[in-house]
Amino acid sequence: MGSAGTEVGSCLRSLSTSRDSAEIVHALRTLARYLEDSEFTRHHFTHAIQVLVSAHWFARWCGDKEIKKLWDEMFLKGPPDQTLLLLLDTISSTGESVGLEQCASVLEKFLSAGRLQVLLWSRCEVGGAYSDTAQLRETIIISHLAALPSITCNHLHANTPDAFLPQQYYLLLATSILDTLEKTCHALRAGHDCSLGFVAQVLGKVCIQGYSAQIFETLAPRLSSLTRVDPLWQRVTQRLLEKVPERCTECVMTGLIRSLSGAAAVSRLMGNLVVTNKKAQFVLTHKLLLQQYQHPTRLLKSVLGYLALDSERRTLLKQVLRSVCQVWCNSSAVKHTSVEQQLYVSKVLLLCVSFLDHAETQELRQEMLQCMLGGVQCRLDSNIERIRRMGMVVGECLSLKLDTPGSQLKFQYEPDEEITELKSLVDSPSVEDDEQHQPDTSTSLSPESVVEGSAGQSAVPEPEADSELDSDDDLTPYDMSADQEKKKSAPPRYIRDCLEALMSSDDAERVELSLKAVEALLRKNVKATQEVSVQFGKVLLHLEDRYSTAHFHTLRQNAMVALTVTDVKPVVDYWTTEFYSLNYSLRQRLDILEVLALSAQELSEPITDKHTGAQPIRAVMPLEQCDDITHWRQIVEKRIQSKTRRISKGGTQSVRAVPNRYAPVAGYFFFPLLRKYDRPQVTFDLLGGDHLVLGRLLHTLGLLMHLAVNAPVASQMGRALLDFVWVVRFHTDQMVRRGVMFAVCAVFLSMPAENLLTELGDDLMETRAWLADVAENDCDTDCRSLAVQSLMLLDKNLKTQLQIPDMET
Repeated sequence: MGSAGTEVGSCLRSLSTSRDSAEIVHALRTLARYLEDSEFTRHHFTHAIQVLVSAHWFARWCGDKEIKKLWDEMFLKGPPDQTLLLLLDTISSTGESVGLEQCASVLEKFLSAGRLQVLLWSRCEVGGAYSDTAQLRETIIISHLAALPSITCNHLHANTPDAFLPQQYYLLLATSILDTLEKTCHALRAGHDCSLGFVAQVLGKVCIQGYSAQIFETLAPRLSSLTRVDPLWQRVTQRLLEKVPERCTECVMTGLIRSLSGAAAVSRLMGNLVVTNKKAQFVLTHKLLLQQYQHPTRLLKSVLGYLALDSERRTLLKQVLRSVCQVWCNSSAVKHTSVEQQLYVSKVLLLCVSFLDHAETQELRQEMLQCMLGGVQCRLDSNIERIRRMGMVVGECLSLKLDTPGSQLKFQYEPDEEITELKSLVDSPSVEDDEQHQPDTSTSLSPESVVEGSAGQSAVPEPEADSELDSDDDLTPYDMSADQEKKKSAPPRYIRDCLEALMSSDDAERVELSLKAVEALLRKNVKATQEVSVQFGKVLLHLEDRYSTAHFHTLRQNAMVALTVTDVKPVVDYWTTEFYSLNYSLRQRLDILEVLALSAQELSEPITDKHTGAQPIRAVMPLEQCDDITHWRQIVEKRIQSKTRRISKGGTQSVRAVPNRYAPVAGYFFFPLLRKYDRPQVTFDLLGGDHLVLGRLLHTLGLLMHLAVNAPVASQMGRALLDFVWVVRFHTDQMVRRGVMFAVCAVFLSMPAENLLTELGDDLMETRAWLADVAENDCDTDCRSLAVQSLMLLDKNLKTQLQIPDMET
């Protein structure tokens, strides 16, 4: 710089040492003239603004308006990268002071003055002043640009200006990126080269820090619109995405596709990136589709539609279909993945199939056929209704696509929103942008308009004049609204009449009347019920719905419960004996478990009337047919809440012991169910393939254990149940594992703490380790939740028992 260098040095000395405001003003004006000089900006600018942000400078000159104006000008007209780095570093290292306020204020002006655009564009110009910036410095600048809200908010706290908050800052950054891309397009049209590497790194850094939604909320719609009409914008955008660092590819791709409106927009912005970039290919064809399952269906349509839009990418679409087919028909995956993930993979499979043309369908026919047969079978074997229905729907859709005459799959199931969505996916999906296809209601004809005809003419012809001669309008009809159908048979009044009707009657009406009357008769006539209780139980257990009686299963179950609570010991003995007997269906064994659970629940209600001799037995609540264990889980959940200490609620509330009819007979319900579980029968193998019954048995035992709280036999029940669950704790079926965790929760809730720890003994640490492993690694959400609750209960019992009492003095 020669003499200029001497002048700059003199100005810097003046800024550091002078106490004369005129001299300071002169120095600042002189330095401002050199802001366009590349040598000054490269070698002296950083030192100059370091002096301007020093503590003694603020203390001395912050009140002078002219000096403050010149001070701002140095930051707003100098090199934006050096200015940004120094301001952010100063904010990070300065405590509450006037200097911190001034730095925050000028940084806010820096953003509003468009200096971000200047910074980004300076890195895009090939051969520009900043193209030779050292790699380390580039990395620091990128980090500061991407993390500006975090850096400022962590030090300014409640005094953070709105411009530094993520929502506003990343909107500004997205706008700056768009401005830079627009300048790039202009430069390319003028024949100048540009580099998008720096902008791509900033974009990747922002996305990997978790702000992809904020940045693409602005970027994606604008780029989608611009690329629709301008091929150069397509080329620039595709180049930008190609330059994104590999470690940032996944978050950038995911954020972009989530914000776009369809596969066509994805194709315009990404081009054939999935073919040329192996990381992008892995993310789009494997990770988003097979390893993750939290993305919306719209994203799946965009990804697979993008693969289907180009002949080069269709090879990857077929590759995806082969991979999905392997996963969907894998029985191990069905057992060890959550229902939500299986639903996600099913959507991917159906969407892949929907994009295939006829030739591709024939090419992949064998893979699809094997997938259909294997996948449907392993899902029909599942104990979870959603998985079974999922298999039915996907099987039907694949069968329809394969067009197998005479052998198309057809199942019966109740339709719901999930099924409707799955079926809709096999229709040929649109790959166009969503905003291009808004419904046009101006020319559509509604069914009403078709009926009404045109020009005001009636669509229904007027009656002939002669038709009035035959009209019966003047005849007044009888009021038959209160009429009832006359019954041939009268409702039975005695228990033995009901028994006879259910055993041998061929009269459908008589059977229906007996079923409707039997519960009340059994509860009302205790002595008569006890005389025929076991015989009646046998009839009800084997009773079939021969006449399609309304509410048959509910009426039958209510009768079985009434029979059980009226004559407990002999009837419960019969149920528990028959549970392990030969030649019963799984449905009958499940019925037995359900009746035992509902009966125990009714018997566990507190006794309000001490004179229960031969009084009628009243039902404590409506007992309805229920095929799941949700209501049992709710009972235990309430109990867990009462046993969990909350700061706002004070101490733990224990369950108060009250007299009930279940405590004296709990052992009759419980122990016989554990008698023969490991002995396979000809038609029944509890530890083999009958997972559904094993899972329901565990839930029933857990409920019986829970209802026995404060009963004398609770300790023995808990010991026996822990031994049982220890045998099946690593079962592959998730419903069985749910039953195991439910039973463990029930033991920890109901068994006295001192007895529980005695029974666990040396196995205490192994039990805790097992529960911790389930809580962290089990694929089923309910299992993990119950394991966490079990650990909390176990730790509470440990703290209670290991607490040393105060010694008396």
